[in-house]
Amino acid sequence: MRAAIITGHGGPEVVDMIDTLPIPEPGEGQVRINIKAAALNRLDLWVRMGWPGLKLAMPHIICADGAGVVDQVGAGVTGFAVGDRVCIDPTIVEPNSPALMTGLENQSRIHILGESVPGVAAEYVVLQQRNLLKMPDSASFAEAAAAGLVYVTAWHSLMTRGGLRTGESVLIVGAGGGVNSASIQIAKLTGATVYVIASSAEKAAKARELGADVVISRAETPEWSKAIYQITAKQGVDYVIDNVGADTFNNSIRCTRIGGKILVVGNTSGPFVELDLRQVFARQISIIGSTMGPHQDYIKVMNLVFAGKLKPIIGAQMQLSDARHGQDMLANFDVFGKIVLDV
Repeated sequence: MRAAIITGHGGPEVVDMIDTLPIPEPGEGQVRINIKAAALNRLDLWVRMGWPGLKLAMPHIICADGAGVVDQVGAGVTGFAVGDRVCIDPTIVEPNSPALMTGLENQSRIHILGESVPGVAAEYVVLQQRNLLKMPDSASFAEAAAAGLVYVTAWHSLMTRGGLRTGESVLIVGAGGGVNSASIQIAKLTGATVYVIASSAEKAAKARELGADVVISRAETPEWSKAIYQITAKQGVDYVIDNVGADTFNNSIRCTRIGGKILVVGNTSGPFVELDLRQVFARQISIIGSTMGPHQDYIKVMNLVFAGKLKPIIGAQMQLSDARHGQDMLANFDVFGKIVLDV
């Protein structure tokens, strides 16, 4: 079968498409999906480059997100049948994990598809039935794939971990990434006032299209934390979503009101930050880390997508063989929203 893979760790040259992989067979409790669309994430770049302790069997299939049609079911599968249209929850939990009983299974040792286990950018994928959700006929495979990781991550961070409520305010640092574009929509749907810091005038305009109330272009206003402070009558905002990290975190602290929260799910500019802890304790700021989300959050946010209340942003759509080009676009921040591969 065909699949987009990496042959090792390194630059874009390790990304390829091959057509010689065997078609997997489902075991007990497993379902085989004929994948129709897969989506890239920044995670794919990190996996490609590698990190200490990451040991993968090569070739390694990329992509955490996908959607397709059930092709075959294994013994004991009761919730799905051949022909069902399904999308994929990218969080893999061990079948005997005690965390499955808590409803917060992401707060345990997990795997993410395409990261420590093979991904879904392939013609056929075998998964446990708990990782699947049926799609209505009205939903597109491309949008379902584009939503997966970034929407469950944004929902769990902002709603489940953060506890966002109607009438509160949210500052989102960065506009173009998948989690941030999802967060803009989720915050607006909740009834929050949304501020966005965009890296360019073009991305600022797109953030406004998604419903952001106030958008500041970092290119035009480098001292954006001062601008937010003034706009909010020197109060700051209730929540800051900062997935940029080293380059922006101290500015984010300055934008947070007394008793506010900073939500972190990533660090695209680097993981190491030097903090003035007086700003944290004196102003009673909570820094909340979050990774992925439990299946119940995946169901909640995907049903909002299926209902048309949230709309995944697809910045580019290309063939499976173009995965290397897609990764280049991600690395260069040349896309607003998600890159979808047609499988």
